Formats: sequence, C-alpha cells, structure tokens
Amino acid sequence: MITTKDIAERLGISVSTVGRALSDDPRISEETKFRVRQAASEMGYVGNRAARMMRGASSNVVALVIPDIRNSFYSTIAHELSKNMEAEGFQLMLSETDDDRMVELRHLRELSANRVAGVIIVPTARPHNDSVKLLRGLPHLQLLRRHPSLGAQWFGVDDHEALRQATAHLVAQGHTRIAYVGGPEELPTGAERLRGFRSALREGGLPDDAGQAALGPPSSVDHGRQAVRRLLNGPDAPSALVLGSIQLTLGVLEELSQLGVKVPGELSVVGFGDEPGFSWWGPGLTTIGLPIQEMATGCALWLLRRLKTKPGDDSPYTSLSPGSLIARGSTAPPDGKARSGSGSGSRSSRSRSGSSEPGSG
Repeated sequence: MITTKDIAERLGISVSTVGRALSDDPRISEETKFRVRQAASEMGYVGNRAARMMRGASSNVVALVIPDIRNSFYSTIAHELSKNMEAEGFQLMLSETDDDRMVELRHLRELSANRVAGVIIVPTARPHNDSVKLLRGLPHLQLLRRHPSLGAQWFGVDDHEALRQATAHLVAQGHTRIAYVGGPEELPTGAERLRGFRSALREGGLPDDAGQAALGPPSSVDHGRQAVRRLLNGPDAPSALVLGSIQLTLGVLEELSQLGVKVPGELSVVGFGDEPGFSWWGPGLTTIGLPIQEMATGCALWLLRRLKTKPGDDSPYTSLSPGSLIARGSTAPPDGKARSGSGSGSRSSRSRSGSSEPGSG
C-alpha cells in the first residue's frame, strides 16, 4: 500500500508537508499541492479514512438498514437514496437484517464502531434494547416502519388509507367475500394495512365475517402462494383478494397462474406495489402504487440537513406519503353489476410523478 512516506520520498519533501497538501492546508503553496496530488494519483495512493476519523474527521458513509434487498421497494429506494447522497458527497451502505433483531443489532454495532455519518432504518418488529441505545448516538430516521423506542423522525406510507381505498374498490364492485393476505400485526405496517382493510368492510356495510385475513411474513413469496391456495380451497372461498406487500403479490400471482384461476372471472385481485410487469400480467393488475422517489428524496434531504446542523435538531418529524389505486383489468363485479352509491371507492388515481413504484413490507 502506498503511503504518504512513499510520496514524500519521491518528491524529496517531508511527510507532514504531504499530509498538509492532501488536506488542502492553506499553509502549503498551490504548486506543492499540485505536485503532491499528481504524485499521489500516479502512485495509486488511497487516503486512510480510519486514521483521519481518529483525528476527528467525520465519515461520509450513510447506512440503509433494511429487511430484505429482494423486495423491490427497498432496492428501488436504495437506488434513489444513493443518487441523492452521492450528489452531496456521501456514500450509501446497505445492511440487510432479514427481519431478525439480533442481526439488526450486530449490524448496528458494526456501523457504530465504524462511525457512519447516519442511519436510515426499516426496523424489526421488536428492536433490541442495545439497538435502541446505539441509535441514540447516531443521526438516524425510520423508514416505512415506525417503532416508538427509536425516536420520532419517520418517513412512511399512509398504509391504512391505501388498503382502505383498495378494499373499498372491491366493495363498490359488489364483492361481499373479500380476503386479505398481508404482514403480521406486530409490524406497524401490517397492523395499519389490516386496519384499513377492515375499515373499508365496515364502511361498506359488510358483516365482520365478510373478510378473511391470512397474515404472515411480508417478504415471503411462499406465504403468498400458500395463503391463496388455502383461501381458495376453504369452505367460504373469496370472490376477491387484496394483497399487502410486493413479495406477497408476486407469490399470489404465481400461484394463481399455476392453478389456472381466471382473473377477474373467478377471482378479482388488487395487488400492492407496481412492478413493471404488473401492467401486462393477465388482464393488467389493479394495484396500489407508491411514490418511492418522493419518499427517498425526502429522507435524503432530511438526513443531510441533520448531518450539516450538528448536534442537529432531533424534534419530532413525520412525513406521510399517500398510495394511489391504479385500476386495471384484474377486478370486476362478481355478478356483472357494481353496487350503487359507492363509486368513490373505485376511482383510480396516480402518484404526482405520473407513475407508480414497487410496494413494500
């Protein structure tokens, strides 16, 4: 590894002069700085950030802690966050927890030990007490999910309204047997989406037993497959289905294709998220789109402001982004007639950017 000593020997100057030139010290002439930087480039010198941090320099790394990179919501938001951070001289680092709080704790310990500049986290359902303590010492905000122990800075989706709107769309078409496949209630996103589903049923005047719920890991494609199979083979098979995450949507669509279920002839389906292929899947998937780019930009701007205003303003902050129902061909009245007086639930809207993005868990 090339060191400042090697550069100093090549140029016939002191190591301290090389160090000052590389740090743009005003005491060093522009000519010397140019010679040092040119030699460093030619010799392949890479600065030791760990050593600079020991001398008080700050890290330029921001960590994104997520449950599952396979979920296209997280991969898309990581891409958008990376672009926003790069524009301000920061580098995004990904950390995957698989929704395991002990893995989450190990990653946070490593991130803290390496003095990351800040953390954007999608927390597990029950963060470890040590994770809570570590995050207190780091500029951070919560994304999508919110846990009260991790502070009051949060960027999320209006999950209740998104699922209420999706379910109301089916109620307006006349469906009275509607099932929901989503995440568990111990996750704040799972609880809010289930609440939105049940709210729409009540508002539509349907009895409590009109809606079945199959809850499980939101990042599990297999849970989606198994849940729809059980629901369709049950004694009171639904005529319509509402889904609560992108991975569950993928699993359900795969299973319906394999079973040969006719959509919407035999089953109406509303997905969650809008993958590029959803518009041409079967008759086109009616689904909930999310303004991911808007959320990512908001997260990045808030954290960058926090990093630039040390010790920073830790006052409560909440940003709630709306979902948008995108009506396509996968939903239809079960008997060919929509219910009257419920048209507001079936109206389609799109995000302000004019397009929708993948869903989340």
